[in-house]
Amino acid sequence: MAHALDGRHVLITGAGSGIGAAIARRLAGEGALLSLAGRRAEPLYALAKELGLDRTLAVSSVDVTDPAAIARGFEAARAKFGPVSILVNNAGEAPSAPFEKTELDLWEKVIGVDLTGVFNVTKAALADLKGFGKGARIINIASTAGLTGYPYVSAYCAAKHGVIGLTRALALELAKTGVTVNAVCPGFTDTPIIARSVEAIVAKTGRTPQAALSEFTKHNPQGRLVEPEEVADTVAWLAGPQAQAINGQAIAVSGGEVQAG
Repeated sequence: MAHALDGRHVLITGAGSGIGAAIARRLAGEGALLSLAGRRAEPLYALAKELGLDRTLAVSSVDVTDPAAIARGFEAARAKFGPVSILVNNAGEAPSAPFEKTELDLWEKVIGVDLTGVFNVTKAALADLKGFGKGARIINIASTAGLTGYPYVSAYCAAKHGVIGLTRALALELAKTGVTVNAVCPGFTDTPIIARSVEAIVAKTGRTPQAALSEFTKHNPQGRLVEPEEVADTVAWLAGPQAQAINGQAIAVSGGEVQAG
């Protein structure tokens, strides 16, 4: 049975857990050949084994702030599956702190991973994508924090707003090449990042886990966290041939929390 992405080489950053792993599973189901990039080897290899080592490659030690590490990762990916035709920029960090307590090193770390990392990886993939032409995709996993503001995550909001600006600019630059560039903007999603945040709230305030979790679910009009698989479904749609006219968009997956106009 044919699938929408049969034989397409997809590289996903931050692929070891959470949204990245959900995207990998979803695109594997569409027949894609997957290069799973990230810093930690163990979760990447476990996921590659789960999805099939003949169609999946774990590319560890890929720090998106390090162009040399990125280049080595792309070399390994191309050696197994050839040029990349779909890039999913998913790697990111979301530490929280009041602005007054946000030091320069934290600011630079978040901007480096969440924004400059997208720049670095996209630069490394661009020749492959332009060479593929019509049907090539850049899909940036941004956040509703790129569409609105949240307190105590000023660096993260700034970085994700930057990702959306980069998405829109690059979409226009590449429009005539056939490469589309879009951003997916999840709301609060059921991932290890949220689990760690809930643990931190419990530890700092003594609130119950349920009460701590409500700090995140209250933002969603549906009263819940977004599921990683819902984000992955949106990525799969953007990656497919039916989305060729979708370009330069920031698509909120948030239960109606943010209604981008």
